[in-house]
This record gives sequence, C-alpha cells and structure tokens, in this order.
Amino acid sequence: MDKQPPAGSPDNTPAIADASFFQALLFWLKLGFISFGGPAGQIAIMHQELVEKRRWISERRFLHALNYCMLLPGPEAQQLAIYIGWLLHRTWGGVVAGVLFVLPSLLILIALAWVYIAYGEVPLIAGIFYGIKPAVTAIVFQAAWRIGGKVLKNKWLWAIALSAFVGIFFFNVPFPFIVLGAGLAGYLGGRFVPRYFQPGGGHGSEQKSYGPALIDDDTPTPEHARFAWPRLGRLLMVGAALWLVPMLALYWLFGWDGTLTQMGWFFTKAALLTFGGAYAVLPYVYQGAVSDFGWVTPGHMIDGLALGETTPGPLIMVVAFVAFIGAYVLQVFGPDQAFLAGAVAAMLVTWFTFLPSFLFILGGGPLVESTHGQLGFTAPLTGVTAAVVGVIVNLALFFGYHVLWPEGFDGALDWPSALIALGAALALFGLKLSVMKTLGLCALAGLLVQWLI
Repeated sequence: MDKQPPAGSPDNTPAIADASFFQALLFWLKLGFISFGGPAGQIAIMHQELVEKRRWISERRFLHALNYCMLLPGPEAQQLAIYIGWLLHRTWGGVVAGVLFVLPSLLILIALAWVYIAYGEVPLIAGIFYGIKPAVTAIVFQAAWRIGGKVLKNKWLWAIALSAFVGIFFFNVPFPFIVLGAGLAGYLGGRFVPRYFQPGGGHGSEQKSYGPALIDDDTPTPEHARFAWPRLGRLLMVGAALWLVPMLALYWLFGWDGTLTQMGWFFTKAALLTFGGAYAVLPYVYQGAVSDFGWVTPGHMIDGLALGETTPGPLIMVVAFVAFIGAYVLQVFGPDQAFLAGAVAAMLVTWFTFLPSFLFILGGGPLVESTHGQLGFTAPLTGVTAAVVGVIVNLALFFGYHVLWPEGFDGALDWPSALIALGAALALFGLKLSVMKTLGLCALAGLLVQWLI
C-alpha cells in the first residue's frame, strides 16, 4: 500500500499520517514496548493509533480483521498487528509487525527470569513475589468473571462452562479434549438451538468514522492480499520448513527425549490450542510443564504469570519464562552454561509458539479480504469460549490452593497471603484499579510482610 489518498479533505480533516515502511517499523517497535494491559489494552492502543490518529485503516476494516483474529488460536492482538502490517506492506510488513510485537517482551522476560532464578532468595525479591502471588489469584478470578459476563448469556453456555470445570477439576481431563468437546457441543447447539449460540455482538459499532483512511471501507484489495493457490502453497512450504528445520536440528543434537526437543514439540501443540487467550491455555501448559515434564514447579508458574502481567507483550509470553527456568534448572548445557541454556530455550519456545500465528494470518488473510462483511463467531467457537470460563476458574483455584496453603491442606493457612489476595480482589472488583496498580500495591504489601516477619 504505497499510495495514499489526498492529504486533506473539504471539511479540513487532518492529513493521513505517513505510512511508509520505515514509519510503520517505528510504530511496531514502539508498540512492542508499550503494549501493557493484555489483549484488550493492546487492541485499544492499536485502534487509537492506527484508526483514530494515523488513519492507516478504517474502523470497519480494523474490526473485520479483529473478528478474524478472534476466531484463531493464538494471541489475537499480535495477530491483528501482523494482519495490519501485512495489509500495509506485504509479507515483510506483517513479519516485522509480529516480531516487534513480541521481541521486547522476550528480552525483558529473559532478563527478569534470570534475576528471579539467580536472586529469588534475596529478601527484596522474595518480598515482592510474596506479595504478587496472591494478587495473581485475584487477577485470574477477575479474568473468569470478565469473560463469563460477556459469554455466558444462557443456560446452554453455562452448562458447557460447568462441564469444562468439572472435567478438568475433578477428572483432570486434558485441555485438548475439553476444547474438542466444547467445539462439538457448540456445533450441535448451533444446529438444534441456534438462537442460543448466536454471536453476542461485535467489538463495537462499525458506524464510526474518523475520516478518510489509507485502507478505507471501499479501498480495493491490493494485489498481494488477493487469494491465490500458488501463493498459499509457497507459504505453507516455507512455514513447514521454518518449523521442521529447527525441530530436526534439536532431534539431531539432543534426541527426541531431549528437553529442548520436547519443549519445541509441546509448545507447538500449545500454540494450536490457545482459543480464548493465555488464561485458557495455561492449564494445559501447567499439565505439561509441571505434571508431565517437571520443567517448573507450581510456584514457578504463579511467579511467571505475575511477571507476564507486569511486562509488555502477549501474556502467553509466560511460556518463555517457563522454558528459561526449566532449561536453567535442568542445566541443559551443563552447570557452567545455565544462563545460555535458559536463553536459548526461551527463544526456541517463543519461535514455536508464535510461528503458527504468522502462518494463520499470511495464509488466511487473503480469504478474509475476499469479503468485507462482518465475520462473526461460529457456534463451535462460542462453545469453546464458554468452556474457557470453566477452565479459567479451575486455574484460579489451582493458584489459590498453592498460594494460600503452600504446604497443602494439611498445613496452616498463610494468613498474610490470604489478606493480600482479599485486598487484590477488592482493588480489582470494588475499586476498579488496573492490573498494574494492583500488582504494585500487592508487591509493596509483600515487602511490608517480609519486613515485619
């Protein structure tokens, strides 16, 4: 998209901001460092900057792309960035947008994970984590409440959510089976009681207009965004090579049972199951990383989520923390190269986790661009989204158990942690404080408890 419409308009609408490849690169880099607040905050930043301020894309086209990204597994905010970058500047535009969306977060998390594992016993660091662990429990409950309030609109969806909770909490049903079962329930519901599985509305009104946009409602689809089988075939072959080459290299170097090889395979599967965002897939990551492989402990998972909440980028970047801790503690490269092992593991896991997102957008984008009508939720996805609520409640109870009863139910209740968790809940639900402010206050509370005890 190299040509722009006229700079002004008869009603003195401000000129469209420069949308050169270099200007776009600067914006995506900036976004990578300021994308706090989870997907809602990240999408809001992109809307404000790209739709309202710079007018690189119209409201309707922005929401059309967002609705497609919401249908996919993976971080929808990052996928939206890839989509808009691709629409503006072809494949390399999408690649740059997607990479810069996660790169700052990856580098920050590697540094924080090293500080955490190397100096976590230092009283200052220990006190901070003591305070934010209970806050994470309240944050996850808030996520369940927020998503549930939007999704669970009738008894059928409530039934799916309850079934998912019972399945994973009482019977330890693997997360992939819950996704498949919920999708099937949604499909059957769409067939037999369709009015209960209709989309619950879009992401805002499409009637708003902020003036002419570079990619406007009636802007013809550029040549590179038109669907073509040869182009899709080439993309799939490149994508397969980008996954297969590092996977074969890991197999050759470490064998199939090697830690890094298993991490690559496990997080590839996780990347394809992240319907509903990071909170939904965390139980699956927990089952694998804690129960099956023993890469991290339950405490590590809670601390990793806390760090993910306080850094920019997608929350699913917690997988980089998990990989770093696992490779560092297991000394994959030997005792003298613990940091290198952790850093390599974090980068490999990030590669395998986010590669599918690029393929989904670069491959599916042309199909989406073939129609500019509203792309709503399908009935199966509605079922999966309902199940996600039950899964997140299970995650919150899991965190609460390990934080409030660190020695198990046979041990004593950790009263300071319980009070901090209650305070975090009041801050989030009652005072409507942001996640960042809540975590900051709870960190101070943890330091106070550490000082008093």
